Amino acid sequence: MPIDAARAVAAEPRSATVTWDHKDIQLYHLGVGAGRPATDPDELRYTLESRLHVLPSFVTVAGAGRGVVSGITLPGLDIPLASVLHGGQRIALHRPIPLTGTATSTSRIAAVYDKGKAAVLVLRTEAADDDGPLWTSDSQLFVRGEGGFGGERGPSERLEVPGRAPDRTVERHIREDQALLYRLSGDLNPLHADPDFAKLAGFDRPILHGLCTYGTTLKAVIDTLLGGDVTRVRSYRARFAGVVFPGETLRIRMWDLPRGVQVVVTAADRDDAPVLADTLVETV
Repeated sequence: MPIDAARAVAAEPRSATVTWDHKDIQLYHLGVGAGRPATDPDELRYTLESRLHVLPSFVTVAGAGRGVVSGITLPGLDIPLASVLHGGQRIALHRPIPLTGTATSTSRIAAVYDKGKAAVLVLRTEAADDDGPLWTSDSQLFVRGEGGFGGERGPSERLEVPGRAPDRTVERHIREDQALLYRLSGDLNPLHADPDFAKLAGFDRPILHGLCTYGTTLKAVIDTLLGGDVTRVRSYRARFAGVVFPGETLRIRMWDLPRGVQVVVTAADRDDAPVLADTLVETV
């Protein structure tokens, strides 16, 4: 059986030491579209070390994080990489991420859900340094063809879109080489670079990393509705509702609500095909 849910959840957590510095942060920021225009003072907060702050979604790649690849190699799992898609992501920030850091990262399978025709693995990663907890990250890994084993379906976290016009709508163009740049932060899944592998996975060409869209969206929210203040983000979650192809334009709709910013992201070039859904940036 490719997935032994009980064994996967009961397995001992894996721990590793992760380190990063300003160059890792700058590379990640460029990978999610920062630096356009290059001399814009607001963009220099993402690209120039003397003014640098840290986009909270950096935690998904800290220490060259490879969530999908590392998750499917844990005990109880025997899954081909081509059958795995990143279904969703949630991060919770316990305090601001330092520009330079060393932390202990502990990962485990927190849950396995049976969606009928697919399984969903929840890969939980917690990081802490000498001063205490830094972040908790939950990756939902969607494994096609591995459901039907009689497990729980799992909770529903669907958000109803507000019944009014968004407070802000912005568009962000994804460069043709965006996935090639983003993958240098650690996710080397060939799905995002190799046309032959993409076809094996059912796509006619490589797709953008879901986490690249995730980071691009958070940056847009911070820059547009949070006054550029990265420290206001308490948590951030999104469901990956559809793929993005490099060269497309994201349309990002935002609603400013009491608990944070709700977001819907679509592919403007494909009649607003869904990209990110059930997306919420909780703020302080």
